[in-house]
Amino acid sequence: MKRSDDDRRAGDSIDEFVPARPDESSDDGPAGDDSAGSVRSDGGTVGSESPFETTSSIQETRGDRVKRFFDEFFRTPWSILRDDWRALAGFVIVSIYVLMGTVGVYLVEPTSPAAGPKLVGAFQTSEFPLGTTSAGKDILSLTVHSTPSIMIMMASGAVFTVVVGTLFGVVSGYKGGLVDTVLSTITDVFINIPGLPLVIVLATLLEAWINNPVTLGVLLAIAAWAGLARAIRSQVLTIRSESFVESARAMDLSTRWILSREIVPHLMPYIVVNMVNAARRVIFAAVALYFLGVLPFSDANWGVMLNNAYSAGALYRPSAYHWLIVPMIAISGIALGLILLAQSLDRVFNPRVRARHQDTGDGERLEPDTEDDASDMMNV
Repeated sequence: MKRSDDDRRAGDSIDEFVPARPDESSDDGPAGDDSAGSVRSDGGTVGSESPFETTSSIQETRGDRVKRFFDEFFRTPWSILRDDWRALAGFVIVSIYVLMGTVGVYLVEPTSPAAGPKLVGAFQTSEFPLGTTSAGKDILSLTVHSTPSIMIMMASGAVFTVVVGTLFGVVSGYKGGLVDTVLSTITDVFINIPGLPLVIVLATLLEAWINNPVTLGVLLAIAAWAGLARAIRSQVLTIRSESFVESARAMDLSTRWILSREIVPHLMPYIVVNMVNAARRVIFAAVALYFLGVLPFSDANWGVMLNNAYSAGALYRPSAYHWLIVPMIAISGIALGLILLAQSLDRVFNPRVRARHQDTGDGERLEPDTEDDASDMMNV
């Protein structure tokens, strides 16, 4: 059957927009000529002029990248935190301890025995605002000069726990197979090691290093990372089957890119909360071991203050209660500040909360703040 004139004209008009493939080219040149172009995987050709191939007229400048980086990592988090009273309270509390450990040690002079009268009560004299010990030492000075070692110990232990636990958990959950078996076996070994005996044994073996707060912080967290690694592994097993991870694999992105840009950001709220919990555990463990006399000490420490107060009978001597209460308040204060800060940081990594505070460039919000705002947006 012969085609009609209308069908022939329709076919010719379509052929005008379809580039010829190399094997369909005319006999004027060889089939492998570069002028014909090579066929792409999407059906088009490289180097051919096509009305469907366009180039964006807007290019991102260096200033745009800097602005986007500042908005993502500074402006948006600050916009979220300033509206949360827990963030403000936690930031103020933690800042006080940081100032005590950095500036306070230069403003408050170290104390010594017989620096003042024995067992002066708290808030009785301006010279010794928090009172004195049975040896006449200033409790305020002891508390301030105990802060730097505690803060360093806390930070080193928390960072060690989070880094090792996240590394083992993410790699084990994503890779699977033999890698998962080996890393899970190592994790199970550390989970079943009793923490206190391990710390005592290592403290004996590393006696020359035990007075270093960084070494002690890592030592106290030597077995704490295993539980975090196991929990992160279980979450990665679920995340690795999500569509965005499959898309990254389809684009042949490297494993490092997928882990650092696709999987770890989704775990950041959980990681931050566990980092704070690890810091609290390091503080409590260090104070408890110093109080029990398990760890040797050579300088002031909140646990050592509790030990000395207990040895002096502060539990049943009302005149020495302040000696026992001040370090307890210091320990509880830093733990409370870290908890409040962790609860607020959880909102910083929440995608919906970040969307409500991101700057779209026209002053509009991406997400409603309240139900009334959501209704107004739906009625527009």
